[in-house]
Amino acid sequence: MSSTRLDSRTGSESSSESVSPTVNRPPAAVGGPKRFSRQRRAEMLTAYFFILPTLVLFAVFSVYPFARTVQLSFTDWDGLSSTFRGVGLTNYLAAFRDTVWWQSIGNGLLLAVVALTLMQGLGLLLAIAVDRKITGQSIYRTLFYIPPILSGIVVATIWKWLYEPNNGVINSTLENIGLGGLAHPWLGSPATALWAISLVSIWQGVGYPFLLFLAGLQGISSDIYEAARMDGATGSQIFRMITLPLLRPVIGIVSVLTFLGAMQTFNLVVAMTGGGPGYATEVPILHIYRAAFGGSPDFGYASALSIVFGLLLFGVSMISLYMTRRSRDEQS
Repeated sequence: MSSTRLDSRTGSESSSESVSPTVNRPPAAVGGPKRFSRQRRAEMLTAYFFILPTLVLFAVFSVYPFARTVQLSFTDWDGLSSTFRGVGLTNYLAAFRDTVWWQSIGNGLLLAVVALTLMQGLGLLLAIAVDRKITGQSIYRTLFYIPPILSGIVVATIWKWLYEPNNGVINSTLENIGLGGLAHPWLGSPATALWAISLVSIWQGVGYPFLLFLAGLQGISSDIYEAARMDGATGSQIFRMITLPLLRPVIGIVSVLTFLGAMQTFNLVVAMTGGGPGYATEVPILHIYRAAFGGSPDFGYASALSIVFGLLLFGVSMISLYMTRRSRDEQS
């Protein structure tokens, strides 16, 4: 488009033509995106190829059994018959009316509370002691981890002999030191049986939180402690203001693992008391086992109990992890 204007200095008309600016763009690479997409697809196919065996195993041994358990929880299958019929929510309603089931949940929660307080606390104290560069650190680390790798049945047999009311080491020692009045049938009394099992559980399981806490402590830079000491911080202040906050993520993970392990206690109870006396030491996994393999097997009811128990553990774990993540975000 051309336009004519009067030149103010010469009085003559001048003509100008508006030209649109052009942008020089580099030519597109021929075949670039196609080569990238082919390479990307090859990498993804290779990755899927390597994880395929794991996915197959996970589907066969986790996904399918879970789906099958959910299906059976709505049936009356006894574990032996080739046929079964659907019963709707009958098994779930029966679970909520089962007083022994809820007693077992309470017993499991008691074991979990004891483990979360005493076992975690002892594990943290042992980790702090070993982290102080003491002589024979590797020896203590090994000794503290020996009980967790022992078979639960072996541990239960040893402690059942220690608790034996007549010739057991504990009662015999009490009598020898003049405290025979404190001798007690530790596993035969409803008042002490569950506490006796919880003590064994602490002895066997303290090695797990000990190792995790020790790893967390060794991940804290020594420069932070040196700076705090130079500022005049005491040992208790360093522990409260530095060690515990920096260990908070580890404490959260250990708490979840400890809770899950305590709620799923089985071997110790079966070998030491069998759930007795009465139902004083009945725990959830043992109750599910009785429902599935007891005198009148009911796999449908056992499956329903498993689903309820699994949802309970999942809910508590998610709440704990959420609180841990929120606390970590607030700290950062």
